[in-house]
Amino acid sequence: MNQTLVQKLTRTKPPAADHGDAHATNTLSRSIGLFPLTMIGVGATIGTGIFFTMVEAVPKAGPAVILSFLMAAITAGLTALCYAELAFRIPASGSSYSFAYATVGEFLAFIMAACLLLEYGLAASATAIGWSDYLNNFLTNAFGWQLPAALHKPMVVSGPNGVEWHMGQFNLPPMILVGLCCFLLARGTKESATTNAMMVMIKLAILIFFVVIAFMGFDANNFTPFFKEATAKSVGGMAGVTAAAGTVFFSFIGLDTIATAGEEVKDPKRNVPIGILAALGIVTVFYLLVAVAAMGAQPAAMFEGQEAGLAVILSNVTGKTWPALILSAGAVISVFSVTLVTIYGQTRILYAIAKDGLIPKAFKTVHPRTATPVANTIIVSTVVGIVAGLVDATFLWDMVSMGTLTAFIVVSLAIPVIRRKDKLTGDTSGRLGFRVPFGPYLIPGLSIFACLYIMRDLSATTFRIFSIWMVAAVATYFLYGMRNSNMNRNGAAAEAQVV
Repeated sequence: MNQTLVQKLTRTKPPAADHGDAHATNTLSRSIGLFPLTMIGVGATIGTGIFFTMVEAVPKAGPAVILSFLMAAITAGLTALCYAELAFRIPASGSSYSFAYATVGEFLAFIMAACLLLEYGLAASATAIGWSDYLNNFLTNAFGWQLPAALHKPMVVSGPNGVEWHMGQFNLPPMILVGLCCFLLARGTKESATTNAMMVMIKLAILIFFVVIAFMGFDANNFTPFFKEATAKSVGGMAGVTAAAGTVFFSFIGLDTIATAGEEVKDPKRNVPIGILAALGIVTVFYLLVAVAAMGAQPAAMFEGQEAGLAVILSNVTGKTWPALILSAGAVISVFSVTLVTIYGQTRILYAIAKDGLIPKAFKTVHPRTATPVANTIIVSTVVGIVAGLVDATFLWDMVSMGTLTAFIVVSLAIPVIRRKDKLTGDTSGRLGFRVPFGPYLIPGLSIFACLYIMRDLSATTFRIFSIWMVAAVATYFLYGMRNSNMNRNGAAAEAQVV
């Protein structure tokens, strides 16, 4: 019997049905304990936004940016609990894309995938741009030399009157960084939990170093007035805080990495939720310390347009270059690793989508020698490099947050859906692992509300670009994905056998 359009849009794929994935029938070793699991979450989060977002967020919220970090942390925490339950119940490749495919159906899973591509792809570009700023600061402090503006400034810039085009200039360092990441990933580079834990220690040490030095120049007067006053060009008060929360939300991206490791965790019923909350607590404490120290060290008006902001603060506080040199070197190392992992995540999500037939086969083709999706990696790195080299980071922060917030909403919706399916089928297996507390509606509902609340104060430009991206995603699904889906082909094959 032919499926109706609604049936096609809502068809779900059982987690075990991975359509030819060699790993689908294997049982992964439960070798990750609580500490390395927590460090995976901390490592995937710290090292991206905190080095850059103060420059973007403070002009929106002023000293009240501290509340923006708290708002983003609460939203991330609510959604992380939903991730924890889904990761235990659906230990499949593809992260939240697979969660959506097994619960809310193929169409929303494809929309989720589009949001993930926006999140990972633009996050990789944004972190590469931030890496460029700290690299330039490091070269200046270490050797008294920096790249010429024509090779360090993007072509498309956000100016006071809107979008500005500066032909003849591009940002070379992030393009080089993305090229190096592409080379390493194509060769099959992977990060172990032990190496990651060591990298996390370095990142935390760098941030502690910043906080200690910045507090030497602390001035409580920098927190007055606490809320930014509204102007003709920007909102103020709590609206400014919410708008900044949408920007700093970028800094909390990565906590869901813990949930995706659920199949390899020792005692996941205990360690996954504890690991998520522990990582969230560590990240939030460090972010608040950095935010308070940075705000106390310089007036809010100085943050706007400030490249390598944390390093500049240390130079201004001490009047010396060596503290900024240390921080810039630490940022260069840590952001390099985060860019690498982000591009890796992008390629693996595309790989999972291609295995389901929703996008062309080129994205799932694995090189026989390196056992990596080389073509996939080259395509992703090319797009990420072009965006990083030509576009101002101002355009990217809010777009990354928009994609992530939308994905978080779909993940939260999946909890009541999967609980309802359990009730209808009488399946009790989901009760054996971690479950979102207080029932299937309270925490997911609060998560959705928090995501929507942060979304509402993102810029009109962000909504316009996101709408265009969503239209393109929907068109791609109906023109290619729905027809070529493995679920569609398997259904057609079954009908042919019946006939």
